[in-house]
Amino acid sequence: MRIKFNQIFANEHLTRSAARLMKHLCYFAIGFYVLCTVLSFMGRQTFFLHTKTGTFERAIYAEENYNLHSRGMTVSMGDDIHVWTNDNDQIAPAIQAGLSLMYAVHIIPMIFAWWFLGRVFSNINKGQIFTEQNSSYLLYYGILQLGSAVFVPFIKLLICRVVNLVSDSRMSISTGQAMLNMLIPGIAFIVAAYIIHYGVYLQDEVDHTL
Repeated sequence: MRIKFNQIFANEHLTRSAARLMKHLCYFAIGFYVLCTVLSFMGRQTFFLHTKTGTFERAIYAEENYNLHSRGMTVSMGDDIHVWTNDNDQIAPAIQAGLSLMYAVHIIPMIFAWWFLGRVFSNINKGQIFTEQNSSYLLYYGILQLGSAVFVPFIKLLICRVVNLVSDSRMSISTGQAMLNMLIPGIAFIVAAYIIHYGVYLQDEVDHTL
C-alpha cells in the first residue's frame, strides 16, 4: 500500500522527532549568536577601513595589520560599514564601542526570537500543539522579527550618528537591506499565532458545548 505524502507528515512520532531536532537547533543558534556577540565586543567585527595608506575591505579593530586575510573567527552584520581613521591614522575606541553596540542591537532580538521558537518546538515534542502558550510564543517571534526589520536599522543609524559626534574617527553604515526577508516571515508567524489562538478558542467552545 502506497503511503500518501501528507500521511508521512501526519505521523506523530516523526513530527515529535523533527520538533526535538529543531528545538536543539534553535538553542544551538542561540549559543552561536552569543558567541558572535562576544567576538564583536572583542573587536573581531569586520568593516571597510579607510586609512591614509589605503582602503582595507575586511579590517577588524583587534588587528593592527589590516593586510591580513586570515584572522580566525570574525563576525559581520551584513551591513556596509565604513570606518575612517583619525588624524593619527588610528581607529578611536568610540568607533569600536559603536560597532559592538550596533551588533548587540542586531543580534539580541534574534536571540530572544530563537528562544521563543525553541519553546514552541519543545511543546510540540511533548505533544502540546494547539495551546495558548504556543500561540503567544509564535506571536512574540513574529513581533521580534518585525521589530528587527523596521526599528533596528534606525537604531543602528542613530548609534552611528552619536558615535560620530563624540569620536575623532568617523564611520558610516548602510543598513536595512534584509528588511523584506524579515518582514515576510514576521507577518507569517503572527498569522500562524492567530490561527493557533483561534483553534484553541474553537476547542474551548466545543468543550463548553459538550
